[in-house]
Amino acid sequence: MSENFDSYLAPTDFIDSDDPTVREFAVATTDGAATDIEKAVRLYLAVRDGILYDPYSVDVVADHYKASHVLRTGRAYCVPKAILMTAAARAVGIPARPGYADVRNHLSTKRLLELTGTDLFIYHGYVELWLDGAWVKCTPAFNLSLCQRFGVLPLEFDGRHDSLFHPYDKGGNRHMEYTLDRGTYADVPFADIAAAFEADYPRLLAFCAQRRTANFASEAEAEHRAAHAE
Repeated sequence: MSENFDSYLAPTDFIDSDDPTVREFAVATTDGAATDIEKAVRLYLAVRDGILYDPYSVDVVADHYKASHVLRTGRAYCVPKAILMTAAARAVGIPARPGYADVRNHLSTKRLLELTGTDLFIYHGYVELWLDGAWVKCTPAFNLSLCQRFGVLPLEFDGRHDSLFHPYDKGGNRHMEYTLDRGTYADVPFADIAAAFEADYPRLLAFCAQRRTANFASEAEAEHRAAHAE
């Protein structure tokens, strides 16, 4: 393998692929997989569905963005989930790097939209994996049970084609669109992400810091039911 891949295989403070719990998770998840593609798909599903998507977990505490922390807590939003996916892939020898994009999400909840003040979500996290001689994108953000509550199709990944987000939900309504690709990195650009969130989402950060009780999945289900009852 070319030395150019070294930085996409090495552990970092955030992508701590050398952490014992991360390595154990990655090895156990991929046990018996014959190819890197099969390993990547297994890791994708394990992170997508095993770590619950929770936008009310957003903060700017550096340690909370470590892959090992995400694995221990079991819930996170898209950026930390992508970090865990990246670390798990590196732990089993698959070159991986986190990427970021600004997206317009039309399926947020009313509370989340009020807290962000916009449906534009900056630094949405995804992952690029080197598989079968090419970089392939995937987004292990929304877990299956959350998608069911939202009434949207879960995002699948086959290890061969980019898997970012379905543009439409089951009913043909606009789901999500990418407005700006911020590129990929060998490590997490935490300082940039934290500064951007503090500037753009102060109300959301304040809400999350107060540890108020809020269940994003329940909100999504309630709004979906209400919309279909009209």
